[in-house]
Amino acid sequence: MSGVTDLDELLRSMTPERVTGAFVYGVLPHDPADGPPGRAAIVASARATVVEDEGLTVVVPQEVADEHAWVYDFVAAWITLRVHSSLAAVGLTAAVSAALTAVGVSCNVIAGAFHDHLLVPIDRADDAIAALERLSAR
Repeated sequence: MSGVTDLDELLRSMTPERVTGAFVYGVLPHDPADGPPGRAAIVASARATVVEDEGLTVVVPQEVADEHAWVYDFVAAWITLRVHSSLAAVGLTAAVSAALTAVGVSCNVIAGAFHDHLLVPIDRADDAIAALERLSAR
């Protein structure tokens, strides 16, 4: 499962792509018995999960959260960097973060085995894509 490690190649070929929809974060208790009704459906619809001391963090489509009456305070656009980045690559996250910081866009990064995924404020998605495309064109 090797991927690209050269930073210049990563940046040149990152090809940011927006995933359709809006996404939100939620937290479920570790014990399923303490969770909300529909927990299994929520987990099954999760695009990402992270086990933390406080509970199971899930990133789900906004409509799933709305169906379960979740309260959330951050609605994100999901951007996938289409380059197959190595998990051992150095500098991609820092370069992306710097480019987004320069235009005032917050970003939460999730690394998958093949791609990096960025969750940015939904109302700033176009700004994020433009900044990433400028970074890639350098």
